[in-house]
Amino acid sequence: MTLKNKIISIFEKNKQKTVSGQELADKLSVSRTAVWKAVNALKKEGYPIKASTNNGYILAANSDILSTEGIRLYLSSENKRFDIYVYKTIDSTNNQAKKMVAEGTAKHGTIITADEQTAGRGRFDRKFFSPAKTGVYMTVVFKPNKNAADTQLITIAAAVSVVRAVKKLTGIDTDIKWVNDVFLNGKKICGILTEATIDFESQTAESIIVGIGVNIKTEDFPKEMKKTATSLYCDNLNRNVLIAEIVNNLTVLYSDLKNKNLMQEYKRHSVILNKNISYVINGLKKEGFVTDINEKGNLIVKTSNGKVETLESGEVTIGSGNL
Repeated sequence: MTLKNKIISIFEKNKQKTVSGQELADKLSVSRTAVWKAVNALKKEGYPIKASTNNGYILAANSDILSTEGIRLYLSSENKRFDIYVYKTIDSTNNQAKKMVAEGTAKHGTIITADEQTAGRGRFDRKFFSPAKTGVYMTVVFKPNKNAADTQLITIAAAVSVVRAVKKLTGIDTDIKWVNDVFLNGKKICGILTEATIDFESQTAESIIVGIGVNIKTEDFPKEMKKTATSLYCDNLNRNVLIAEIVNNLTVLYSDLKNKNLMQEYKRHSVILNKNISYVINGLKKEGFVTDINEKGNLIVKTSNGKVETLESGEVTIGSGNL
């Protein structure tokens, strides 16, 4: 860990509290000059650090710069050992995770996050708008050797993890649209993309990559997204804390995916349960009524002609009309 990283770790632990230069020097066994240089370097990187000759340094409460130290501070004790990678700009955190998995450098629990994505994506290769400093763009890597069918449940666990984290940190209640979107007031604030590396012989998932994007204060959405996307609009929501809280929730739920409480919680937040929907199967548009979400996370739909269909995947629209 560099001197800058050590100092920012101390600042994050003492946010809004003054820490003297001498205290930092003594604690880190370096000179006051080295501390001064490191603090100035952090200021140039954008950290809102105030300094006074007599009192020392203080990190502003509204500091929201992503850092490994800031994330690790809020991880549970079991998760503090996870590797954390923070990028200013990246094409996609999921893409980076897949590269690391292929190279053998992504351990179980690896967290990858970025301030900005230039090629963020969701299901069906749709773009996920990921401008700098306005959202959380993160990926968690699991090395599970689980049945490949469990990937659906991991997506469900991720959605519940986001809902829980947002509620705890902001008090805002959000909803889930099957299978992977979190909604607020009828618009999308979060997308989840789960990808797996499958051993086809054993039908187990050798690695599972869970990508999560949350709009916190994004405003200038592209024209085609303005009617469907929104943000939490929480200026005081620290992204490091949100990332850690989502990971803490996800690792607990991941450890017991078959727990009935997970699906019950997912269904309580569903915006699609007991609703009429439009959907497509094998290129055919259909309409039906959602009667349930089963223990595997599949949608149970009673069609307009009275038949019952089980949807394992696909895109649905609430109500009838264009998909």
